[in-house]
Amino acid sequence: MRGWLVVNGFLHTKKFDELSEFFIRASKKQGTHLVIRENSDLFVDLGKDEMEQKPDFVIFWDKDILLAHYLEQQGIRVYNSSRCIALCDDKRKTHLVLSQHNIPMPRTIFAPMTYAKTDFPHLNFLTYIETELSYPIVVKEAYGSFGEQVYLAENDDEMRKIIKKCDTTEIMFQEYIETSKGIDIRLQVVGNEVVGSMYRSSEADFRANITAGGSMKPYPPTKEEKELALRAARLVEADFAGVDLLFGKEGPMICEINSNAHFKNLFDCTGVNTAEKILKYICEDMKCSMPG
Repeated sequence: MRGWLVVNGFLHTKKFDELSEFFIRASKKQGTHLVIRENSDLFVDLGKDEMEQKPDFVIFWDKDILLAHYLEQQGIRVYNSSRCIALCDDKRKTHLVLSQHNIPMPRTIFAPMTYAKTDFPHLNFLTYIETELSYPIVVKEAYGSFGEQVYLAENDDEMRKIIKKCDTTEIMFQEYIETSKGIDIRLQVVGNEVVGSMYRSSEADFRANITAGGSMKPYPPTKEEKELALRAARLVEADFAGVDLLFGKEGPMICEINSNAHFKNLFDCTGVNTAEKILKYICEDMKCSMPG
């Protein structure tokens, strides 16, 4: 089979390039021909009836949702789908979907919609949020990675400074889970299996992200944790995902779901090669979906 690994053409760093290398090595091991294609070289050209030289499948390792949707319209199987990427990319959409199915997660409130040039001319809506959640309150930008757009407000003054600091009006507010301060677990889901898991912790930050300075160690997830991760991944229609869980008072809770979770840290921590797991899953899935 011939496949494309679609990556962002404007984002070349060691962190991203090494993931591409993982996929290329895994494809050779699997006996699949995988070619790296940058989104800056692939165009959503609505003037063409059909693309030329289409691949059998695409591993879409980017968040160019319109391009992913266009490739699907061309009849190409895209892993993960444009819908999955859209649901995971916007944390608000993730929680909207999960809330419909009684998935345990922190109490979540969205900031009211406003316009970019209008910004928030007043913050009167904070009265409701402060009353319902009480401080400390977690503030998250709807779009963000590596914990870099997640903040903790201890009081009203800090809340206002954080909102002013955010370069977006697309914000959500969440209950602070004290029992999971500085700790969480990352479960890597591929298909219907949790293929790897690690415990992340930080003594200096309420976030446990490795990029934010946290440490990691292998972690054997409980049956409840695995079932929750698998169920959440299915609800956002993920073929594969990094599911982050918090330690709630009454059991595990969903923090977020990453459709394109960076897995180098998981590999260093556990030895699990997620790229190989994903390529194996795709090959099995494609054989099942191909005629004959």
